[in-house]
Amino acid sequence: MATTNLSYYDKTTIPNAKSFRFGIVVSEWNPEITKNLQKGAIDTFIDCGAKKENIISWDVPGSFELVFGCKKMIQTENLDAIIAIGNVIQGETKHFDFVCEGVTQGIVDLNIKFDIPVIFCVLTDNTRQQSLDRSGGKLGNKGIECAIAAVKMAALKNLGRTKENIGF
Repeated sequence: MATTNLSYYDKTTIPNAKSFRFGIVVSEWNPEITKNLQKGAIDTFIDCGAKKENIISWDVPGSFELVFGCKKMIQTENLDAIIAIGNVIQGETKHFDFVCEGVTQGIVDLNIKFDIPVIFCVLTDNTRQQSLDRSGGKLGNKGIECAIAAVKMAALKNLGRTKENIGF
């Protein structure tokens, strides 16, 4: 478990995102957490050079629906990377396990099947407080970290394009 804020990044080590198009699929469940993650991701994309009009966000009802939302986004938008944002908090039943396993495997499957990286930004915490701490609280904002991963993976996806086009 992280005990420090890992959301700081050095822009000099990150490709410029000015020519990339990003997608974000956000679960509506636990919106006080998922919307903070989304904001962190969008702000980071813009800070790294992405144009606001090149960031597309869609909402889906819950974390389990993230996989289908990401698949449809891959099929209908011309993107360089997608972030799947959700939050599942442990309850008294095994529902938590089934949702977490399904979403994780679904995102793995999308990464294998399609040539667009899908970044896993699903908080799977034991308590609401842990989720709050990781969505803009004392442990940072995982949306920021996932946006940095998306920028780096977009650059990897576009390896072979000229350096000027991918912002190195």
